[in-house]
Amino acid sequence: MATQTRKSSMDNLQLEREARELSDLAKSVPPDIEQVKRGLLPKDTVEKLKRIEKLSKHLRGELAP
Repeated sequence: MATQTRKSSMDNLQLEREARELSDLAKSVPPDIEQVKRGLLPKDTVEKLKRIEKLSKHLRGELAP
């Protein structure tokens, strides 16, 4: 049972890190979109959006399997 609790705590920490990363990435997108409106596409915008999608799918799967 202690092993299960330790694993659960590690999983929770990982979920918290992923949620924080997802939040940070999401906050960084609106300024990128403003640049897109001016005809500029920041080179990492597409990668950010892909990472957001990946994190979102993973978190959703962990919370609602």
